[in-house]
Amino acid sequence: MRVKKILTRALLAALALGAANGARADEAKTAAVFDAVFVNSSPQETSPEETARVQRMTKELKLALEKSGQYRVVDLAPIETQIDAVKDIHDCNGCEAELAKKAGAQIAIVAWAQKISNLILNLNIRIEDAATGETLKGGSVDIRGNSDQSWDRGLKYLLEEHVLSGAP
Repeated sequence: MRVKKILTRALLAALALGAANGARADEAKTAAVFDAVFVNSSPQETSPEETARVQRMTKELKLALEKSGQYRVVDLAPIETQIDAVKDIHDCNGCEAELAKKAGAQIAIVAWAQKISNLILNLNIRIEDAATGETLKGGSVDIRGNSDQSWDRGLKYLLEEHVLSGAP
């Protein structure tokens, strides 16, 4: 229940930021939001809970972007085969911009979580112009503890401070 409250607050904050920035649906940038990636640099195996957190990270990121009014998430199903051929979308030497263009998006958004240990993790988001590959925004937050609560707080911070603040 506490996790749900935190996510609700993050989404409300995203909505408020969108309204404060005067975002309108006709001004929204089309965005190819790729599934978040989990980079496990720790000696531990990836747990089912971590896999679920990364999937939830993707879902909540897309939802917050749409609700902000700053971005309109495009369907990536037409290029799914090409996306699946990429090992790590966050580290593919710019292939994300080309894939975003093929999907009809103006912006490419990649997110990833890196686990150093159960105590030290970081969440990352990078937003790029699909036409040029230029990074428009980006952010990273270190989180302490490998729990739903720490991941949710980290994502909330990234959204408020690095993604939804200011224009794309």
